[in-house]
Amino acid sequence: MTNKSNIFLILSLLFFSNIATSQDSNLGNWLIYFGNKQIDEKWNIHHEVQYRNYNAIGDLEQLLLRTGLGYNIDENNNVLLGYGYILSENYIGDTDDKFSVNEHRIYQQYITKQKIGRLGLSHRYRFEQRFVEDDFRMRFRYFLSFNLPLQNEEGGKNPWYLSAYNEIFLNAESSIFDRNRLYGGLGYKFSKTLRMELGYMNQFFENSNRDQINVIAFVNF
Repeated sequence: MTNKSNIFLILSLLFFSNIATSQDSNLGNWLIYFGNKQIDEKWNIHHEVQYRNYNAIGDLEQLLLRTGLGYNIDENNNVLLGYGYILSENYIGDTDDKFSVNEHRIYQQYITKQKIGRLGLSHRYRFEQRFVEDDFRMRFRYFLSFNLPLQNEEGGKNPWYLSAYNEIFLNAESSIFDRNRLYGGLGYKFSKTLRMELGYMNQFFENSNRDQINVIAFVNF
């Protein structure tokens, strides 16, 4: 492994050390894996695992498993039909007791990509049908992401890049606003099939907000 890729691992360790030293911190940690299997030039299978913690690790907030079958309209546009299973471990008030909530989710999404110079933009529109225990809910999500490769002084290729996104969640019920996620991170492209990001996300709710460190792996094969 090169010295540059070692820097990414060192940054990750520093973030985990800072979180672990503050047990009372409101800073959580999400470990995320995104996978994409290209069946042929038109069809692809998406799969992901997200392990979300209230703290550094070991205090489960949510486990999310998601998959889907996608179709490439062209090289910049993809539609997908998917399913997700979500296990949430919610605290009861200010106590140390938790209760579990199971959710099954069907979703449809459309992704379109564009380039402005070196800046890559991605728009994702997702509609969800959520079966939360005995309750049925629907939600719309709009995700806008930015990806900016960093160039060497000579203008050559550089595996490092900057990443940012904003995603808003809107309910179909009377309380329309659900949450908003704002993220910024630093990424490293190890190869054509693997890249990783380390970033910070703030999640805004109607009456509160929460901070998370995100460690994300993207695998294409």
